[in-house]
Amino acid sequence: MAGVLYAGGAFLAWGFSPVYWKALQSVPALEIVAHRVVWSFLFLAVLILVQGRWCEFRSALGSPRVLLELSLTTLLVSGNWLLYIWAVNAGHLLQASLGYYINPLVNVLLGMVFLRERLRRPQALAVLLACTAVVLRSVSFGQFPWIALTLGFSFGLYGLIRKIAPVGSLVGLAVETLLLTPIGAAYLVYLEMHGAGALLHGGLAVGVLLVGTGVFTAVPLLLFNLGARRINLSTVGLMQYTAPSGMFLLAVFAYGEPFTAVQAWTFVLIWSALAIYSLDSVRAFRRAVTP
Repeated sequence: MAGVLYAGGAFLAWGFSPVYWKALQSVPALEIVAHRVVWSFLFLAVLILVQGRWCEFRSALGSPRVLLELSLTTLLVSGNWLLYIWAVNAGHLLQASLGYYINPLVNVLLGMVFLRERLRRPQALAVLLACTAVVLRSVSFGQFPWIALTLGFSFGLYGLIRKIAPVGSLVGLAVETLLLTPIGAAYLVYLEMHGAGALLHGGLAVGVLLVGTGVFTAVPLLLFNLGARRINLSTVGLMQYTAPSGMFLLAVFAYGEPFTAVQAWTFVLIWSALAIYSLDSVRAFRRAVTP
């Protein structure tokens, strides 16, 4: 039960994170990401010290292979953060939610391409339905859903590289934020020196929220790690849809983004694909654990 609560808390935080970013709508997305990087690293550094994982952190920094892999994931996750926050505050949350809905199916596709994993028939059908949804969305609106696909594929590639990198999620994120902290800190100092920074010139509430981005980034990750250790992988896989569902509900009912019949069919195809994928994953997991 504790594992479900921990993981559920993480997915709810991610799903309703647009509320937090909307509160910072007056701040440019690039500046928000710079704050997120700097404050996240400071918060994670304290956690690493408290948990006695400093040796693991130094070992990751001393490995050229790990540093190369985490340099790539740093580019992917920072780009993902930047696009997501921009999409939320530019009125494209519905498309952002679509990106995280298709992410599990992107993972299946990437596994086939890069890890030579063979698709089971239900997985192939799920990927086909997702591709149909993307084509429908593109043809009907005359606009390629680049936000959704960029978010889905960037996070999928991030997960693929982190899967093969020999470093834990907490230490890995700390290294990733460390690599960007000098650039982020220099950019923030530049803004403040020219009177354009939101931290000292945007009011107390905005300043507190910007500093809080570090906690807001790290705490859900910790909850997810605590939960994932206590529940099986298939349960985590099903619970992950809580996050894009929260985004979807906020986009339609809280922020009034237009939701047309064609968009509804797009999501119906995606949800059908995810239902097929999830049932197949549960069955595969049960076969694997049944002696």
